[in-house]
Amino acid sequence: MINSQEIKIGTCIRLDNQIFTCIDFQHVKPGKGNTVMRTKLKNVTTGRVLDRTFQVGFKLEDVRIERRPYQYLYQDGGEYIFMNQETFEQAPIAKEAITGVEYMKENDVVEVVTDTTDGTVLFAEMPVKTVLRITHSEPGIKGDTATNATKPATLETGVVVRVPLFINEGELIQVDTRDGSYLQRVKE
Repeated sequence: MINSQEIKIGTCIRLDNQIFTCIDFQHVKPGKGNTVMRTKLKNVTTGRVLDRTFQVGFKLEDVRIERRPYQYLYQDGGEYIFMNQETFEQAPIAKEAITGVEYMKENDVVEVVTDTTDGTVLFAEMPVKTVLRITHSEPGIKGDTATNATKPATLETGVVVRVPLFINEGELIQVDTRDGSYLQRVKE
């Protein structure tokens, strides 16, 4: 058990028989009344975000988690097969439990979060930045530049992102896996 004022970003708690991870918190001291903790909790299984307010000193059941690197091997139906980098055991993870799955290619290393009490996989996260090759893009015309002009480009994983006009087919770019935004061009 932990007190509500000990909640930080990344803390996992069990609430209503479901596991939530804290994505935002705020310690609030109103003009009158008791101090409260306002939190944004993300349900690990469904991905829904919940706003919850707790009184300071409120007891919560914490979930001990473990973060380990796993390497993506292949896709088998609706599941993705990963290998633990330390024990070399293989584990299937559902597509819905992986953040940034559309930017993942074979041999990518992701961070897998497991519940230490029973060893179940809670979710997997792609690194925030990843480098991918552009497989198809219309050529940019010289002099055809307005401020912040972009064009669609298909990446090697099949996802389409918006890139600046000067980016061409076959180039490597860095992409933010949270929202799919173009970050920069990468030299080989």
